[in-house]
Amino acid sequence: MHFPANTPRQSLYYNYEVYPHFHSQTDVTTDEQTVTVVGAGPIGMTTALLLAKQGVKVILLSTELQLSEGSRALVYTKRSMEILQAAGAAERIMSKALPWTHGNSIYKGQVAFRMASPTNENDQFAPLNNLQQNWLEHFLLETIKENSNIEVRWGNKVVGHVQDNDQVTLTVETPEGSYKHTSKWVVAADGGRSPIRESMKLWMEGASYEGRFVIADIRIKLDYPTERLAFFSPDWNPGNTILMHREPHDIWRFDYQLDPSISPEEALLPENLHKAVNDQLKMIGQDHLEWEMDWSTVYSARALTLDNYVHNRVIFVGDAAHLLPIFGVRGANTGFQDAQDLAWKLAAAVKGWAPEKILESYTFDRVGAAREIIAEAGKSTRFMAPPTDGFRLLRNAVLSLSLEHEFVRPLYHWRTSRPHAYTHSPLNSQFDDNAKMNELTENGSLIPNVKFDDGSFLYDSISGKFSVIVLTENGQLPAGLALETKALKDKGLPVQVVALATDGQAVLEADVSLTITPEVAADRFFAGANAVYLVRPGHHINGRWINYRENELTQTFQQFAKVAQGVAA
Repeated sequence: MHFPANTPRQSLYYNYEVYPHFHSQTDVTTDEQTVTVVGAGPIGMTTALLLAKQGVKVILLSTELQLSEGSRALVYTKRSMEILQAAGAAERIMSKALPWTHGNSIYKGQVAFRMASPTNENDQFAPLNNLQQNWLEHFLLETIKENSNIEVRWGNKVVGHVQDNDQVTLTVETPEGSYKHTSKWVVAADGGRSPIRESMKLWMEGASYEGRFVIADIRIKLDYPTERLAFFSPDWNPGNTILMHREPHDIWRFDYQLDPSISPEEALLPENLHKAVNDQLKMIGQDHLEWEMDWSTVYSARALTLDNYVHNRVIFVGDAAHLLPIFGVRGANTGFQDAQDLAWKLAAAVKGWAPEKILESYTFDRVGAAREIIAEAGKSTRFMAPPTDGFRLLRNAVLSLSLEHEFVRPLYHWRTSRPHAYTHSPLNSQFDDNAKMNELTENGSLIPNVKFDDGSFLYDSISGKFSVIVLTENGQLPAGLALETKALKDKGLPVQVVALATDGQAVLEADVSLTITPEVAADRFFAGANAVYLVRPGHHINGRWINYRENELTQTFQQFAKVAQGVAA
């Protein structure tokens, strides 16, 4: 039997609730329209919400009886917030999150480099947003409770599984014993130590680094703005790095690198935690302030990924699929992008409007993203936590030179997580004008967001469906477009026509009609009237045309079936 902690976790700022466990006296078999998600962390919850938005029923299994402890995944990018908006949770999250734009790299008391994240008037969210993971999960759970398509089963630990050609049978342990749970599809969102991944003996490719960091959340009143502070080789921790982040409720997070000679167990002893925090506070001249410890842990920087995220009926997402260093806020933020790409493709397979093999493109697109991120993250990690004497020598040279020479200071840049462009996705249209149009909106990239005069955004109207975005004038769609999209809808495809009227004339034939100026059309889409963009449910461009050409949208969707078979091969 499984006995998860049933005493509320202790926190200085969050009141934990213990939820009643679920147990079935008989074995369970779900219907073919239901997906089982194993793991109720941020990525599991977000995957469940995005599937539910597609009309798919979800059973969400949580090993625990309560939400996670501590800040953990603290910083959420603009892209993550756009995805969480599509999941229906962003407004709640941003009611407490702390947005920010700048980060400081400090060496010998001087700001050696100040990073500024770019912003645009059409941005729906700040570039970066701080919120403890327990609060993030709290808001995701509130959103889940409003969705009748999702059932959370607390205290359900998956201890084994057997996979057949068309289903997966999980062995689930609870405080009352075990039962069998059979589902056609299982999404493994069960974290970095994924028991499902381990039981399948799947190995990751990439690199693990020796650098270990302590995370310490403390409550203290510090009069600093919400910006990322990185201190390189401080006097109290020479050769190493410490990061500081402001969190809601007067919580500050310290991430400090351990000397290799210190074990994690030793580092987490109260007297050693307190000494490290006091030494850092003394260095910044704040050692006169009182503070309290809330939570602490140790992590290692790793840059690893599976080479395949889809294993018949078991699909991996988030940390179960890849392990990424937190430098550049890559961990959870990459997982949210996994969830978004997987949700619409799995919904297509469940609902039958695309072949099941379309899921192979999830591996193609997201493993490609992980490998790109690993290459970038490796550079950040080698600077933040040099893995060899050679890298440490180079890093120290940069630190020393940066005090007097501006040209080396950009080397401090932490290469913040960014959305992956599916430039080479096999699903991108083969029948369009991609090669003739501006490369900034090439196939696979995100369609630019637009803020309208009423304060709404384009992404609010296009999330969760394939959107045929048309730049219009005179209130007219191109001839034949409305009939073609209606035929696609009649086949069960989640397609809508979104008209962006460049002259303000509403388009009655469109599912959604919005107004933009010709200047916005040129600035954001590099196109004029009659241009067409086909956009995936996750905001990525799937095809684009200078002018609509009859039947090429249909051909693009027909391509899904052909390409899916090719990807599998």
